Amino acid sequence: MLDHLWNGWRAAYVQNWSETAGTVAEPLEGSIFTSILNSGLSDEETFVVRRGLRCFAILNAFPYAPGHLLVLPFREVANLEDLTVDESSELWAMVTEATRVLKVSYQPQAFNVGLNLGPVSGGSISQHLHVHVVPRWAGDTNFMTVVANTRTLPESLVDSAEKVRKNWQNLPRLL
Repeated sequence: MLDHLWNGWRAAYVQNWSETAGTVAEPLEGSIFTSILNSGLSDEETFVVRRGLRCFAILNAFPYAPGHLLVLPFREVANLEDLTVDESSELWAMVTEATRVLKVSYQPQAFNVGLNLGPVSGGSISQHLHVHVVPRWAGDTNFMTVVANTRTLPESLVDSAEKVRKNWQNLPRLL
């Protein structure tokens, strides 16, 4: 018997892909994050949930868990030592804000917060430094990931972005 896993949010992705199928994509100038910032698309369309003066937070398009955020500088740099003092201060303050807003939004039991620096570190976009902020719960990595190589997510990116933006606006700013 064939098992079905409902992922209704994928319909928008599939529809968008089929509308552009057969066309040649233009090469990216810079990282995907730089392309998103330069796209002219709204924050709602790109899942940017917070903007500061030097850094921003965006939902991970391929999340490990609902609310998985990426915090990164606007300027495309690969290494921590390439950040200015102001960029570094804002980056880490925004990471702290991100954990606070995710606590309010999702009530996680824990967090994974980290970076993959360099092409062989396991990160897929090494040219644009970004900090992962991932809410975690007991049992959130279960047999589906281990046996079926599949993640199940109970919330769409649109719903996650709306929730995170609303709660972030209500938190006192650290910056």
